Amino acid sequence: MDYLDLAADLVARARKQGADEVECVVHEGSSFSVGVRLGEIEQIKDSGSKAIGLRVLQGRRAASTFSSDFSAEGINVLLQSALETVRFTSDDPFNGLPEADELGVGIDPALLELYHDDVLALTAEQKIEMALSAEAAALDADARITNSEGADCSSGWSRSVLANSNGFAGEYSSTYCSLSVSPLAESNGSKERDFWYSVSLSAAGLDSPEEVGRRAAERALRRLNPTKIETTQVPVVFEPGVARSLLGHIFQAVSGDAVYRDASFLAGKLGEEVANKNIHVIDDGLRPRGFGSSPFDDEGVATRRTTIIDNGVLKSYLLNSYTARKLGLKTTGNASRGLAGSPGVGPGNFMLRAGEHTAEEIIASVDRGLYVTELIGQGVNLVTGDYSRGAAGLWIENGQLTYPVSEITIGGNLKQIFKDIEMIGSDLDFRSALVVPTLKVRLMTLAGK
Repeated sequence: MDYLDLAADLVARARKQGADEVECVVHEGSSFSVGVRLGEIEQIKDSGSKAIGLRVLQGRRAASTFSSDFSAEGINVLLQSALETVRFTSDDPFNGLPEADELGVGIDPALLELYHDDVLALTAEQKIEMALSAEAAALDADARITNSEGADCSSGWSRSVLANSNGFAGEYSSTYCSLSVSPLAESNGSKERDFWYSVSLSAAGLDSPEEVGRRAAERALRRLNPTKIETTQVPVVFEPGVARSLLGHIFQAVSGDAVYRDASFLAGKLGEEVANKNIHVIDDGLRPRGFGSSPFDDEGVATRRTTIIDNGVLKSYLLNSYTARKLGLKTTGNASRGLAGSPGVGPGNFMLRAGEHTAEEIIASVDRGLYVTELIGQGVNLVTGDYSRGAAGLWIENGQLTYPVSEITIGGNLKQIFKDIEMIGSDLDFRSALVVPTLKVRLMTLAGK
């Protein structure tokens, strides 16, 4: 079945039956995952799905429906349900599709390198062996690795189709695969767990199972016999995996949904200095092989590269067409949606530009401080910027990682934290749509024993 033709036909039928504006999405895909533990297969999941969603507008009223029934009768029920429901919804003057001149496929999907045949070529046996090998590598790394919470290997592909009544029709496909392992280390009564993972849009981009297992074991071992520290104020270094959460707070704070509701500490701050001058943040939906890349957003607006923060100054929010209208601005091509409901705002590849320092140089710059490897809890208030989270990591003494520490709370305010980022690493971590390197914050409060 040609889903692009199906979506376009359903849009035309809805218009003919009284809808003023219409958009239709079709999602199709499959996924496979295997979980092993201590050399035995614990679970295997192999699934496929397809679904269709329809959103109709009459005036400024909107309604949406979705279904997994692609039969003629199922499509008719989907259409009639949307047309019936829209009569009972409320007017919202900001509802509506993007303007026609904002729509378009900004780049040939093939140039984004989102789809890779080698992922589909992986057999179930190969993926099982990858998971088993990763776990075995972790268990064999050191006698103190005594147990495992398991290893997982997964892969999948998806196809996204969108058509609307303003003349847009487009589609693209993508693949992914991942490998992870979570070993447990034990020594002198101390038991600690950690993990490592590799993820890529192509099978060739994955780290070897042996590398994933070795890294996971190293991380678990370095956490053994942690120490509690006294409450103090010191520099804090975030490794990329946890620095990603700081970048995520910036994304949340510049999302149009939070801004127009005045639920962000960055609301009303366009043109103001909100971070250290060394901070440059962009949203790039066109980065080849990026986890947040796509030729168009979920409203059919061409994706693009948007500067969010430049030299510490807030230059733009991230917007879909609805939030743009609410704020009197233009969409940035960041609409994100499922099958039903109105689009929200999502990132492309939301990236903090790399600095010139290696992680080792950043650590060496700290006389006494904390290297954070794990954050716990959700103690962040995006309205005020207040920040308080549990943490664990390694203590830095005289520029060296010395011993593990745990049961710490790190606190501050995001407004000040972003102004206090005084060193930025060169080690960008591209394993997510949020891309960030090692970060050093000048001073934070650590609450210990």
